[in-house]
Amino acid sequence: MPRQFLVQRLLPSILLFLALPAAAIAFDWLLHSIGAGAVGRWFGPLGSALLVVSFVYSLRKRRWIEFGSPAALLRSHEVLSWTAALLLCVHGGIHFEAWIPWLGIAALLVVAGSGLAGRYLLADARRALAQRSSEDELLALALLAGAMQKWRSVHMPLTACFAALALVHVVATLVLW
Repeated sequence: MPRQFLVQRLLPSILLFLALPAAAIAFDWLLHSIGAGAVGRWFGPLGSALLVVSFVYSLRKRRWIEFGSPAALLRSHEVLSWTAALLLCVHGGIHFEAWIPWLGIAALLVVAGSGLAGRYLLADARRALAQRSSEDELLALALLAGAMQKWRSVHMPLTACFAALALVHVVATLVLW
C-alpha cells in the first residue's frame, strides 16, 4: 500500500475510531475522580437524543424531509453520532454484571466503525468524481458506488441491532427501577 494512502486516508479514520473508546475511558475516569460518576447515568438519555437528532440526515437523504443541505446534514450526522457514541460509552461505564449494556456498547462501537468506513468510502467517491477524466476512472466510480450500496446494507442492520439492544436496556432499566 502506498504510504500516502495510509497517511491521508486510512490513518485518520483509524485514529478517529480509536479516539472514541480512549476518550470515553478518560472522560469516565475524570468523572469518577472528581466524585461525579453518577453524572454518567444521564449521558444515556442525552446520547440517545443526539443519535435521534443525527438521523435528520437519513431523513433528508431519503427525501422524507426537504430542508437542510445534504452535505451539512451529513457533517452534523458524523459529529452528533460520534459525540453520542462517546456519551453512551461513558454511560455504559464498566459494569461487569450487566451484559446488555456491554453488548450495546460493543454494537455501538461496531456501528461507529462501520460509519467511519462509510465516511472513508464517500470521501473516495467524492475524490473520484472531482478527478474523473477517463473511462477507467468512471468504472472505478461505478465500483465505488456498488461498494457504498454494500456498505449501507451492513451499516443499517448494525444500527438496527444497536437500537434493539438500547431498547431492551431502557425497558429493563424502567422495569427494574
